[in-house]
Amino acid sequence: MEADLAINLEERVNGNGRRGALVNEPAPEPEALGSEPETVGRLAAIVESMLLASGAPVPLARLVEALDGPERREVTAALRALSESYEREGRGVRLVYVAGGYQLRSAPEHGHWVRRLLGGRPPRLSRPMLETLAIIAYRQPCTRPEIEAIRGVDADAVLNTLLERRLIRILGRKDAPGRPLLYATTKDFLEVFGLPDLQALPPLAEVGEGADALAARADAATDAGDGDPASSAGDDGSGG
Repeated sequence: MEADLAINLEERVNGNGRRGALVNEPAPEPEALGSEPETVGRLAAIVESMLLASGAPVPLARLVEALDGPERREVTAALRALSESYEREGRGVRLVYVAGGYQLRSAPEHGHWVRRLLGGRPPRLSRPMLETLAIIAYRQPCTRPEIEAIRGVDADAVLNTLLERRLIRILGRKDAPGRPLLYATTKDFLEVFGLPDLQALPPLAEVGEGADALAARADAATDAGDGDPASSAGDDGSGG
């Protein structure tokens, strides 16, 4: 599980219920965390609220900064406690490490009911889109002529669709005749396919295998989420 791996790595490297206020009810003053270590349970509850409110993946450094008190190792311990409690208690959410941050997602085994609530799966990527995305993911940055040379067909329409879905972005222009545009993946790409980073891409033997691998990751990520992040996310950051 990516979250456990990320927490383990962090510990190895750096390991040295009230309901929300009503509309007219004044919000309570936040309790200062201070510099003294907080109990793991309370800190885990605070982190849980932060991740729930964010929706998008939150990097560990951002959590530490927002908490403004607990040390990095304490926040890591709280994340581990949160993840283990979800697993131990059979909760309906899971803590995952994706796109360089931590995110709460619905349990994969509950995907059937989540899809029924939301009206089915999000639109699936076509085979040409998966193949084009695989080329960009493994060879980025790359140009449209380079993509077309590999696939043997025009890629303009597919690239425009991938740009609209925020799975790829224009990185710049290549210093070559015609100055063609360079394409790269986004953080939304990592989130949609449930990848912590680009190093987590499976080994590639050929484009077809890359497309199949991405399709499998997309299915798994959809089961573990509650919708298509590419349809609503607004991040234009690089996945690399």
